[in-house]
Amino acid sequence: MKKLAILALLALTSPAVMAPALASENPMVGGAPMLTTRNIVENAVNSADHTTLVAAVQAADLVEALQGTGPFTVFAPVNAAFDALPAGTVDTLLQPENKGTLQRVLTSHVVAGNLGGAELMRRARASRDGFFHMETLSGAPLSAQLRGRTLWVYDQSGNAARVTISDVNQSNGVIHVVDKVLLPR
Repeated sequence: MKKLAILALLALTSPAVMAPALASENPMVGGAPMLTTRNIVENAVNSADHTTLVAAVQAADLVEALQGTGPFTVFAPVNAAFDALPAGTVDTLLQPENKGTLQRVLTSHVVAGNLGGAELMRRARASRDGFFHMETLSGAPLSAQLRGRTLWVYDQSGNAARVTISDVNQSNGVIHVVDKVLLPR
């Protein structure tokens, strides 16, 4: 019995068994495991919930930038968030002549640095107005607020996106899944 317990302990602490446990610490997104050894783009392409976002990143020629060393904090809208935009908006943005506008919209979801959910909440709580104010790569402001136990992100027009999955760690930053598209003015 003692030998069996020792073998079980060795099996549980061996690297081959520990690796899947470490991978499972990162949330699944869109039915796919999100691996910390992959970058933002490498993980996003596997998420069934982010096919519109991936298509938009490709159309905007932002793949290489989001595969860079970063670190980046990305607020990643799900397909339903894009579907909720006025009819024809996504199709219009994906047209080559609107590439600049699409780039601005997408980079309005990206902040330089690696800001985990706990850090966003801590900074929001510590601020005078209850919001942690950030500047996106496009130069547009975003603000994070904690309401109850839920993290919300606001664009410069006051539109609120709820963080539905936080702390999806990547090799070059972190993704927070949101339920709305954040729009610059």
